[in-house]
Parts: sequence; structure tokens; C-alpha cells
Amino acid sequence: MRLGIGIGWRPEIADAVAALPGIDWVEAVAENICTGHPPEALTRLRERGVTVVPHGVSLGLGGAERPDPGRLADLAARAALLGAPLVTEHIAFVRGGGPLTASPRLEAGHLLPVPRTWEALDVLCENVRIAQDSLPVPLALENIAALISWPGEELTEGQFLAELVARTGVRLLIDVANLHTNHVNRGEDPATALDELPVEAIAYVHVAGGVQKDGVWHDTHAHPVTRPVLDILSELRSRVDPPGVLLERDDAFPPAAGLAGELDAIRTTLAASAASSRAGAVRPKAQERPRRAAAPVEGARDRCAVAQTALLSALVAGTPAPEGFDHRRLGVQSRALAAKRADVVAKVAPELPEILGDGYRRAFVDYARTHPMSEGYRRDAVDFAERLLIDGFPADPVARRRLTRWWQGCVDPRPPRRSVRLVRAARAALVGK
Repeated sequence: MRLGIGIGWRPEIADAVAALPGIDWVEAVAENICTGHPPEALTRLRERGVTVVPHGVSLGLGGAERPDPGRLADLAARAALLGAPLVTEHIAFVRGGGPLTASPRLEAGHLLPVPRTWEALDVLCENVRIAQDSLPVPLALENIAALISWPGEELTEGQFLAELVARTGVRLLIDVANLHTNHVNRGEDPATALDELPVEAIAYVHVAGGVQKDGVWHDTHAHPVTRPVLDILSELRSRVDPPGVLLERDDAFPPAAGLAGELDAIRTTLAASAASSRAGAVRPKAQERPRRAAAPVEGARDRCAVAQTALLSALVAGTPAPEGFDHRRLGVQSRALAAKRADVVAKVAPELPEILGDGYRRAFVDYARTHPMSEGYRRDAVDFAERLLIDGFPADPVARRRLTRWWQGCVDPRPPRRSVRLVRAARAALVGK
């Protein structure tokens, strides 16, 4: 299916998206759509003939466990609700712990990289097949951006994706901004990755902005698209005419004219690369791909669970770094995860930064270093407020009363007391074992 040029739909820019010229389709975060009542702005776009694709972020198909049937059912329901021609997700893991490790559940609140090993690929492929059987439309999977690399990887990104497609027939959502991120952070050549990809499997393409900080590239979706990202888009277009290309923006939204300008830059890049191809530019020949037969995954699931939980615990709970990882990069990733949690909690519970003022962000980041998320961002906000109250913060009595009332409205008519402190301490001790 030809999708054309699209933009990521977010409530904050719904009016701007509706007014932008030349928008053929939009992509909406699946988890932000209520199955019984889609946003009215999305409904109006559909009535105009604009295609809507749900984009999932919470399945964790690269994780050790089988995909959760409830999450799959929710994604299927959103696809049906929106009349979507396909749904998309990520090649990533997003949680750890649980039954496979007999340890408390940990949530990353972020997309974390899967080790590019044959064993991890076996687990991923089985999870993808389970998802495909549960969805009413085709599935496409996105390559992710990463700050860290797993030790002992056996495949390049292009080889890993090519084998995934060969085994499952899944489509690909190629994010050229993520290829740029991995080039800066992990030294991986985007052109080599494109050479190794089965480009005929591409369902569509993401283009997004980022920023360099702490010596690494952060895929923020909150900054303008850079020239190197557009150059990778041009490289991809020289190999294949993608069915769709979409601009992603999740925060720090520019005026409508800024969005239109970025879309125009994408169109110009695609047109110039297409013209160059027609003029006789030689397309790179696809490289030979390593192959290996799939292996049983039960033991592999257990080993993946242990490895992923150890990494996630180091990132969100302050446990020692697993052997073979770059400690400095783990520190950068850990700080980035804490900052992201602070930003998202501020959105889902805006009362907290209002009550705490300038001290909100520092207090939350300090809290996040040793208090991993386990049940989503709303619960995270409540647990953060509870911890502040138990520890006697904020010092200002007016702010403390306001925070207590907010906490009471969310959880319980009584403020947390010493018994809560003891329960929390016992839970923290269990997590640390």
C-alpha cells in the first residue's frame, strides 16, 4: 500500500496537522488511543480520507517473555477501530524481571536494544510470530536508537533485521534517524546497514530530529531534523522507493510553519534522490546474509531474561553493571531514563511540578536512581509523591499539605505513615537481592 508523506499525530499539534497541506497519512501512538472513543481530531482526519496507523510502544517483542495477550488484543482493537492497513511496533525490550527470573517486575519506560545474537533472534522471531497470529493486519517493526551496545554481538543490525524478515515475513519500519544515532553512538555505518537490509520489506520510513549531549546522540524527537539524517534518507531512496515517509515529533513542537518546512525538506530530499537514481546512479548490490537454522527457545528465554533483567536493574535500580558493558555509557543511559521519567510524569501528573516548583526535577531524578518503575507512569507519579511525604518533603508546609491532598485523592484518605515506610524498605531490599 502506498502511504505517501505523513506526520506523527499528537494531541498537542492536532489542529496544525489538520491544516497542513499534502498530508496523506498520520501515525498515532497506540497506547494513547482509547479503544471505545478515539480522539475527535483523528476521526475527522479519517473522514477526510487520511490513513491512520497505530504505532505501539509497549509490547516489548524483543523481551524474554512471550507477548502479553492483553496488550496484543488492545493493539488489534486499535487497528480495527482506526481501519488501519497495518500496525507497527519496535525491536526492543521494555521490561524485565517477573516469573522467568523470580524477581520483581521492572519497567524501563523506554525502548532498550536487543542483543544481536542468534539466540536473541530466535526468541524475537517466535514472539513476532505470536504477535502476527494475534493481529488482524500486517505488522511492521522498527529499528531503534541506542546509547549502549551489548557485549558479544554476533550480527550487524542489517544482518539481524534481514534474518528476522527471512524467518517471519514481517515488514520493516526503518527509522533513518535511528540509523544516524547508532552511527554516532556505536560507530555503525548507515550505508552498510542499508546494503544488508531487505529493502523490499520496508513498509515505511521514520524521519526525526535529535541532539548531541554528554558525548552521545540522543534521539529526542524534540529537535529539528538534521542534514545527516536527510542524507541517510537519500541513501535509502537511492535503493528503494519507500511506500511511506513520516516526520516524527513528540515534544517542543514548532509552529505549523516549522512542521511544514521539515516536511518540505523531506519531500525535496526524496525527489532529488529519485532524480539521481533515474539519471543512472548505480545502486549498491545487496550483501550476502549469514544464515543459521532457528533453535528451540525455552532455554534461550531464561538466559535472555537473566541478561535483560541484569541490564535493566543496573539502569533503573542502581545495581552493579553487568560484565562487558561500557560503564560510562550505562551512566549516560541511566540518567537519560531518569530524565525521561521526570518529563513523562510531569505530563501525566502536572500537579507535581506545580506543587514542587523548581525542585521537582531534581527531586524526581534523585528518586528515580533507586526506585524503578513497575506499573506505568501514573503509578510512578503516585509512588514518587508518597516517597517525598514519607521522607518529610517538601519542607514548605503549604506545599506539603497540597502534595498530601493530591496523594490522598489518588490513593488513600490517609497520608503514608511509618508502616508504609517499613513496607517500602522491605520491598527495596527484595529488589536489591
